[in-house]
Amino acid sequence: MPAHFFRTLTGKDRSTEANRRLGFSLAFVAGAANAGGYLAVKQYTSHMSGIVSAIADEAVLGDVALVLAGIGSLISFLLGAACSAMLVNWGRRQRLHSQYASPLMLEAALLLCFGLVGSHLALRDTLFVPATVVLLCFIMGLQNAMITKLSGAEIRTTHMTGIVTDIGIELGKLFYWNVSNDDPASEPVLANRERLKVHSGMLASFFAGGMTGALGFKHVGYASTIPLAAVLTALAIIPLLDDLRERPWRPARKPQSPR
Repeated sequence: MPAHFFRTLTGKDRSTEANRRLGFSLAFVAGAANAGGYLAVKQYTSHMSGIVSAIADEAVLGDVALVLAGIGSLISFLLGAACSAMLVNWGRRQRLHSQYASPLMLEAALLLCFGLVGSHLALRDTLFVPATVVLLCFIMGLQNAMITKLSGAEIRTTHMTGIVTDIGIELGKLFYWNVSNDDPASEPVLANRERLKVHSGMLASFFAGGMTGALGFKHVGYASTIPLAAVLTALAIIPLLDDLRERPWRPARKPQSPR
């Protein structure tokens, strides 16, 4: 039963319910990584709107170092998204079970490395801060691109701006008063309660992850990312094992001619 459950979460055969369950899990991980990363380097790394605005601000103020740092963060997020797209598209071409799981396993490996060596790197402040920001931006781009491709751009997990906007739209519909003197030819305004429930769940998962990540970093330090890596590994491992068992990339042996 657990193997089948994880196979439905990250395997190649998708369903709306599986996409949402995976989205809740990844929103929790993203919230934890984002909050813990802020405590480590005093910068959020999951949303590019603030980073692009900061680049513009620092360009006007003439701080070249911060402009370059912002550009590095932006490029790192882009590279993470591009890497995820390449892994997913390659997996689709190869018809792998792990076409969506492979970016998660890469994300798990990067978080694990950060958790194991973060405390040592922190002793070298001039290298640690930019390296951490670049790493976390890459991870956020990696995850966001994967869930975007998996869900057909329906689900986002690393930043909440669009989700909060959608919640506001549905709340506006929910509390709209359809009075009798409205245009009788037009349809009544009705909220999509299912969408409202899903987006509220994503927001709650991100917030819960943020609380968990902040508490973990406060009391445990960099090693608090190791459980996040374990969660991602648990999500991704079953489709990867399915591919290892089938080994679809190994070419068939040619029959040897009789001597």
